Amino acid sequence: MTEIRAADMPFRQLNQQIHDCPEADIHLTDVMGQRYIGSGLSGKRLWIDGIPGNDLGAYADDCRIEVFGNAQDATGDTMNAGEIIVHGSCGDATGYAMRGGLILVEGNVGYRAGIHMKAYQEQVPVLVVGGEAGSFLGEYQAGGYLVVLGLSTIGRAPVGRFCAAGMHGGKIFLRTEAELPFDLPGQVSAHRADAAELEEIRPFVEKYALAFGRNADELLRGVFQVLVPDTANPYKRLYVTN
Repeated sequence: MTEIRAADMPFRQLNQQIHDCPEADIHLTDVMGQRYIGSGLSGKRLWIDGIPGNDLGAYADDCRIEVFGNAQDATGDTMNAGEIIVHGSCGDATGYAMRGGLILVEGNVGYRAGIHMKAYQEQVPVLVVGGEAGSFLGEYQAGGYLVVLGLSTIGRAPVGRFCAAGMHGGKIFLRTEAELPFDLPGQVSAHRADAAELEEIRPFVEKYALAFGRNADELLRGVFQVLVPDTANPYKRLYVTN
């Protein structure tokens, strides 16, 4: 494994060293806000000590990034494949426009997580959040899975306002017995997850449990609310006259 000390290193220089490194396994230490770490990366595994800046793993394609600390905005922006694991919390727009891959966040995420997330054939993006999500979770979601476990919330839903605004594909799972703090958009409905739906997300919850020392069966015994769009094309009425 190659070790790169990132302290005071400009982000362009750091990212160039990562891309040029002949070894697949790279340990980054003393990371302090450098942006675009792992951007467009494939075939490598990064372990990061510190706090990476915006756009961690943007456009990543089949690489693995593990952060031992928090991450900032737009983690996993438009990623295609691979895994991003954050032992902490993330800022806004986590998983923005994800097209595939898996993001696991031990703590919370900010506003607009999973916005514009989409899926195509075998490419199914997944974001699992252990704590809570800010407002506009899943805005314009077109595919994939958003799972919010609510481990840091008691007696209230683990999500802010305007969840699923403009949602027209995919599913959102909220682990909570509390009422949602907002009115759902007209094209979105909510119901309690049945046994089949819990099995649907089991692989993702098991990966979260393995990464952060939790018990998957215990997590899945909780009550999950599932948000889904009512129709395959909820905006059709906006563009046709009959």
